[in-house]
Amino acid sequence: MKAYEELKAMVASFEEDFRKFYEKGNKSAGTRVRKHMADLKRKAQEIRLEVQSMKQAEKPEGE
Repeated sequence: MKAYEELKAMVASFEEDFRKFYEKGNKSAGTRVRKHMADLKRKAQEIRLEVQSMKQAEKPEGE
């Protein structure tokens, strides 16, 4: 659950830049939003790999 909490905190930290870009049209905030999305993509991949390794570790021998 630690990864989920980190993910929630990460997304919440993006809010200000999203508002600035979508509500006020701030182009610099748009650049930051794109960077945030790249960071989010990296974090999602880390979580996917962690989940996969945990699933494989649980498999009984012979499978």
